[in-house]
Amino acid sequence: MKKILNFKLSLAALGVIAAIGLGFVSCSDDPGSSNYYTQTKEYASDYLVNRSQYSDFVKILQRATGAEGKNLRLIDLLGTYGTYTVFAPTNEAIELYVAGKGYKSIDQLSKEDCDTIALNSIIEQAYFTTDLSDGTYSKSNMLDQYLTITSHEEYDSEDDTEPHLAMYINSTALITHADDSVQNGVVHTVNRVVLTNTDFLPDFMGEDENIQLFCEALEVTHMADSLKRFIDPNYSVGSDSIDWTNDALVLHTASEYDNVAYPEQRYFKYTAFVCPDAVLEEKYGVTKVRGKDDPSSLEYLAHQLYDPMYDKDKNIDDPTDRRNALNRFISYHLLDRYGSYYTLTAVDGPNSTLAKNWNRRKWDIADWYETMMPYSILKCSFPEGRAAGLYLNRRGVQSHADERGVLVRGAKLSTPTEMGRVNTCLNGIYHYIDDIIAYDEQTQHVVLDERLRIDASTLSPDFMNSEARGHYTRTTYENGKYGTHDGTSTADNKQTCLGFKAGFAKNLIYTNDTHVHVRPRTLSFWSYQGDEVTVIGLFDLTVKLPPVPAGEYELRLFTCVDFPSRGIVQVFIDGLSQDIPFDMRPSGTVLFGWQSDTSLGDEDAITAFDKSIHNIGWMKGPKSYYSATSESGGTQGQLFRDAPNTIRKVLGHFTSYGKDDEAHYVRFKQVSSLATPTTSEMNFDFLEICPSSVYNNEYYAEDRW
Repeated sequence: MKKILNFKLSLAALGVIAAIGLGFVSCSDDPGSSNYYTQTKEYASDYLVNRSQYSDFVKILQRATGAEGKNLRLIDLLGTYGTYTVFAPTNEAIELYVAGKGYKSIDQLSKEDCDTIALNSIIEQAYFTTDLSDGTYSKSNMLDQYLTITSHEEYDSEDDTEPHLAMYINSTALITHADDSVQNGVVHTVNRVVLTNTDFLPDFMGEDENIQLFCEALEVTHMADSLKRFIDPNYSVGSDSIDWTNDALVLHTASEYDNVAYPEQRYFKYTAFVCPDAVLEEKYGVTKVRGKDDPSSLEYLAHQLYDPMYDKDKNIDDPTDRRNALNRFISYHLLDRYGSYYTLTAVDGPNSTLAKNWNRRKWDIADWYETMMPYSILKCSFPEGRAAGLYLNRRGVQSHADERGVLVRGAKLSTPTEMGRVNTCLNGIYHYIDDIIAYDEQTQHVVLDERLRIDASTLSPDFMNSEARGHYTRTTYENGKYGTHDGTSTADNKQTCLGFKAGFAKNLIYTNDTHVHVRPRTLSFWSYQGDEVTVIGLFDLTVKLPPVPAGEYELRLFTCVDFPSRGIVQVFIDGLSQDIPFDMRPSGTVLFGWQSDTSLGDEDAITAFDKSIHNIGWMKGPKSYYSATSESGGTQGQLFRDAPNTIRKVLGHFTSYGKDDEAHYVRFKQVSSLATPTTSEMNFDFLEICPSSVYNNEYYAEDRW
């Protein structure tokens, strides 16, 4: 008998336990010493076939063929090149599933049953338990569903004095034997068939008894109707469907080659941040949804938050009107993209190696996203130290105020283990938060009154819904999941990238002469957050900027220059041409006389130089990020600020009026006479949207971070 303790492990504790080895296999669950990894690695298919306790699962893999037209033979696929995670149910687990269906034999399972079991059990990326002990895997399984891992301390019996760490997939399938490394990935043994939920997000959330007020408000505002899309019926990859191992679409970039394929489907996915009913009652006295003049209603609370900001709309009582206060309240808690606990920022796991690329004593890792409330944005940040965790609309550094003396705690997200339930479904995910969030006075004029560093991989929800953002190389290189550039100067490079067809990347408008793809994350290149968007050819790309509060803003582009393959770009903001074309081929030394801080000497000289180059439209790279960190956690590499090829270009300025129907755009047009459809590129790394209170403040100089 297993007894779950009443306390939860911290993320740090889980990471430590996972890192030192998993002692959570009970005697009855251990598949036996003969089944452990041996010196000669097998492929995943051989591993399963050669062990009798998986014989039923093997039969299912042999029968599964996938969606119509796929004709997969999964047992053969697991014996080929690639990287896979397999959650392999034992025969006993299959028997439980079969009995639950009311069948007497595995032979009664339909082809659809076999597809569901098989495709739910495989992720086309290798994940060991040391990679994630709490959270949602960043890559979906072969059924395009996300799997969640949660961890608890458990006892094998009531007489045991020492607990062990138990890890569950989707809260029900216990990993009884973990991390058997195979030639093409890893196999984990589970005691239940891994199942996923096929409901749309509003219906899935409605089953959670802890969030009924939010779910009722979703229905009242009709925002639930906006969360019920999944596959775009108008999208067709057509002739651009290229297998990862096919080099028919290999694009040259800098001194390397990128092997690019297009997503087979375009997905619509959503994220909801939900304050549980108990928190709403405890903090705000809210016990019901409707009642504009009733202090115990969510509608009343919404008017208190939004009427001061939108006075002209305070008498709009139709909750389905996008200007209504309750509608604003609910829609501000929604994103039109999939964001798990470890994909909303670049902290990509509890022991994130990528996070080591930052100086986190000075900078909380953060990203900003447009919400489903018209013309609004929220901030996701992940500080370290005593305040470690994922927050919404937080400002500060670690557990203290930032350099301007501002500290706003924001709302903290619960981890999946803390939630105690599966939080993913067919087209989305939801998170518990420990307080409400609102696009109110504090958010607009305090939290967001800072430099917003918008990573290019977040500009379109399609980049995240396709898993292009945070995508790891399909091949496991010597330095693990983040890939390498070794040997990439040849066309057989396996540096796989996701490309996007014109018209199917929201917030981006571009011509058919424009090629756009997102590169996988790496630790060693000059790419902020490890990834970048590459734009190639005779390109003409227009980007819709994330909405920002009313004010004057400076728009900047961070990019890596000093490559002969870079292009010459004319920039337009809101249709107006800005300055002369930006030639991305020279280094910062040629472009604006870049000098290192060391050569400049003292602080006064460094400050004077920064001011002089900013006056002519240039800035050095940020001081908060290093260009390389070894995956083993070794010495950090070069700061972007110290590299003459990682620079920021001031593109121009614009004024935001903070209106619901307002939009601002930046356009990048290739003007190089040398450009061809497959060469002359723009390294599109991140945009900075900087308010005048930061870049033109008489009391505080803009920080270098």
